[in-house]
Amino acid sequence: MPVRLNKFISDAGICSRREADKKIEKGHVRVNGRVAQVGDLVSETDRVLVSGNPVEMRPQYVYLAYNKPVGVTSTTDRTDPDNILKAVGYHAGRVFPVGRLDKDSEGLILLTNDGDIVNKILRASNKHDKEYIVSVDKPVTPDFIRQMSEGVSILGVMTRKCRVEQISTQTIRIILNQGMNRQIRRMCEALGYEVTRLQRIRVMNISLSGIDTGTWRFLTETEQDTLLQSVAGSRKEASARPARKRSASGEPGAGPRAHRKKTAADSGGADSGQPAGDKPRPSGNRSETKTGQVKKDKPKGARKKAAGRSSGSTRNAPRPKTLKSSARKASKPASKSAGRPKRTGPKTKK
Repeated sequence: MPVRLNKFISDAGICSRREADKKIEKGHVRVNGRVAQVGDLVSETDRVLVSGNPVEMRPQYVYLAYNKPVGVTSTTDRTDPDNILKAVGYHAGRVFPVGRLDKDSEGLILLTNDGDIVNKILRASNKHDKEYIVSVDKPVTPDFIRQMSEGVSILGVMTRKCRVEQISTQTIRIILNQGMNRQIRRMCEALGYEVTRLQRIRVMNISLSGIDTGTWRFLTETEQDTLLQSVAGSRKEASARPARKRSASGEPGAGPRAHRKKTAADSGGADSGQPAGDKPRPSGNRSETKTGQVKKDKPKGARKKAAGRSSGSTRNAPRPKTLKSSARKASKPASKSAGRPKRTGPKTKK
């Protein structure tokens, strides 16, 4: 099927349509060897050069907007008699739904053969809006609106904040950018309400307006361009999580903090707060190390004073008396008689 030259160039990922028109006007584009003109139509069999480089047409993507009725299952499993592919009846190629709507829900669902855009739209981290009209089994209250908008605990997690407004006694409008399994129904149930009707009316810039229940249409050129621009910066894959470090023993969860603690322990004392990579302190407690240094540097007469606790040093538990006394004996100077020859022979009485 022939397409306009600027769209052909844009779809190939060379530049935007406006920039393609500028290149055509400047004579930088050739079609089958001749200089192209703005508004030319080309097909897959034509040879297109932009600034001397050949341009290849990308696969033709299809985007459908379908108004799903209650009872249709959002599955591509053809063994399911109510599958969405059978209900849509698109036979010009393979398409698949972008996300899902519960069988008992209705409204807008997109179908496409563009695999990249599916994850970009659906991934919760990309925060793309989806709008719903929800009816419940009893009158809504201001407290219900407040709790729904601030987040409700379901499936063990708190839902994101969302926009909620009351449009009638038992009907609300809600705009989500999350999309957990049966999220709206579970949120209402957690607050004591039951959903009686749930209709999705918008996905990003695509509206349900003008599509009768059970019918579909192609996205317009403007809708398609806006949709693709909106997801251009979105991730199609989850961001990689940092690998959990393991200790030398193979235990998981030994991160940098555990490494610092081990370094401090290996140095023979408590964590000193040293930056990573600093030389560890010598073994022994801080007060003993400092005392030993004082003894080495101070004159002999000042030893007794230096042996006391210095300001800011770590308080140590008292040593056992037996060890203290033995230490004193070991440090006592030798008696005056030490070194004299031992007297022998019988003692004489005076």
